[in-house]
Amino acid sequence: MKILLIIYCLLFTIYCHAQGLNEYVVGFYNVENLFNPNDDSLKNDDAFTPTGFNHWTYKKYVKKVNNIAKVLLALNGWEPPDIMGLEEIEEESVLKRLCYDSPLKKYGYRYVHYDSPDARGVDVALIYRKERVKILRSRPIPVVFPFDTTCRNRDLLYVVTQLPSGDSLHVIVNHWTSRYGGYAPTIPKRNHYASIVRQLCDSLLADDPAANIIIGGDFNDYPTDPSITDVLQAGDIDNPAHANRTLFDLMERFLKMPNIGSHKHEDFWGCLDQIIVSPALVNDTGTDIVGHEAHIFVADFMIEPDEKFDGYRVYRTYSGPRYIGGYADHLPVFVKLKARSEELGIGR
Repeated sequence: MKILLIIYCLLFTIYCHAQGLNEYVVGFYNVENLFNPNDDSLKNDDAFTPTGFNHWTYKKYVKKVNNIAKVLLALNGWEPPDIMGLEEIEEESVLKRLCYDSPLKKYGYRYVHYDSPDARGVDVALIYRKERVKILRSRPIPVVFPFDTTCRNRDLLYVVTQLPSGDSLHVIVNHWTSRYGGYAPTIPKRNHYASIVRQLCDSLLADDPAANIIIGGDFNDYPTDPSITDVLQAGDIDNPAHANRTLFDLMERFLKMPNIGSHKHEDFWGCLDQIIVSPALVNDTGTDIVGHEAHIFVADFMIEPDEKFDGYRVYRTYSGPRYIGGYADHLPVFVKLKARSEELGIGR
């Protein structure tokens, strides 16, 4: 049976190339405190230095980078993702090591990154395979709360990419304000992030109603929270009452699946990490999301037994103050796009 499956996959791959069809994987991953061990006097990164609270050494840093590379290499089985939004990246040097000096280096990854004013120094970024994806333009989107102008927040990242099909893909990488300090007091901050993303999408869709938009990352809210349902106005693709929505949250389907999510808080698995898309990507014309579904990636090496709350939990870098050498406290989420290839000279 295994041999027959391998033969089938090979034949299907040959067929797709013959028909000019290609799949592209786009995902998002909160990699949890991917800091280098150097002390930056302008950032609150002291805990992640050799003499800091976490005793963050160069050896631990290299292991962390290689762990993240291992996840990305395993995520798609056959090929690593074409585009990956990353959250909790400290700075450009971390991306250089991940792209150029880790097991990912042979896949030709490049990155898009801007320093944001976040007090801890963590940013969002995007990595992409230059032979398969072309960057048309990019920019950070600052987030300033009108009710708290002194708060130093993580920027959003907006990147316009081009696939070999010729289609443009608008990617918005998010890492909204956490729930640290309490859920209710931080609601206005996540709602404000949502309003900025909504405004950007409205502008893009006004210019081109068929714009291909993917909004992803760590929202620190679930698909049922007001920031997603009311402010961002993301609908459920399977709900007929939402047919006229201009954004769809592809994580809605996981609400019906117990003990499945991208993040575990105590005994609850939920989807703080989400992928939200415009109608053009789920209408079966041009570039389209396969099955109109998002996926959560988990492999055996990314989880461990949960002795306190039963079941399993994500195998992260630290368990409280104790270093255990795992991966991250979130699982990556991704979609597969199908498109028809054309010769665009990408990567030349």
